Amino acid sequence: MRDIRPLLGKPLAFLVRDFKIAASYRLQFVMQGFGILLTTFSFSLIDKMLGGQNLPALSPYGGDFFAFVLIGIAFTDYLTISTTTFANEIRNAQMVGTLEALLVTPTSMTTILLSSYGYNLLATSLRVIFYLLFGTLIFGVQLQLPGFATFLITFFLTLLPFFGLGLLSAAFILVFKQGNPISTFLAMSSGLLGGMLYPVSVLPTWLKPFSAMLPITHGLEAMRQVLLNGAGIVEIRKQLLILALFSILLLAIGIYALYASLKVARKEGSLLHY
Repeated sequence: MRDIRPLLGKPLAFLVRDFKIAASYRLQFVMQGFGILLTTFSFSLIDKMLGGQNLPALSPYGGDFFAFVLIGIAFTDYLTISTTTFANEIRNAQMVGTLEALLVTPTSMTTILLSSYGYNLLATSLRVIFYLLFGTLIFGVQLQLPGFATFLITFFLTLLPFFGLGLLSAAFILVFKQGNPISTFLAMSSGLLGGMLYPVSVLPTWLKPFSAMLPITHGLEAMRQVLLNGAGIVEIRKQLLILALFSILLLAIGIYALYASLKVARKEGSLLHY
């Protein structure tokens, strides 16, 4: 227990800090809940407009348009927070003048950023749970109950590549201070090519290779197969392998870019500039 406490102390400190900040704006919790309900209701109306048509493109996912979109919207939320949280933490520290103070502590930059992710991860997970609860209890979506191990492996392999992309965004902010083209590009490309609102099978042939280059494409495919078709690890092994490769590659690039950008900022003396 004594060996574990030092490892958890810093993440817990960040978690408590971020929770206290969020709790001071209670209206945002109400607004987020209302936004989730409004979003699910809007897509339920689109599904109703389609009249329960058996669309061929949705047949690999049980043919339910609303369930398909619900999972896409819910789990894409992880991409958004992962590519913005780290960069926002750096930017806020630059603005309030605490970045250099953080860096002179014995805590590594990677630990600081990953610790700052804890609250957002929990808050996003809560939003995803509400999406799924609203979908199943209010709008009648039929979800499978996968094995816990299958869901957990799929979830983390879907999440890990986003960590690397988030670290890349943080590296950009360290050097250039403002703007975050990485998260903007990822949000646009994932919305268009990642299969959030429609299957990638309907994309033009020349766009499909670009879709395959996005981790969100394989993550959503794996999550839909698990939650809509009850697929096991064997059935989604191809997607899991691709996600594992994305995780290794993007995490390595992200960590390298972060420390390289930190070295550049120190050399230029721009850590305190904002």
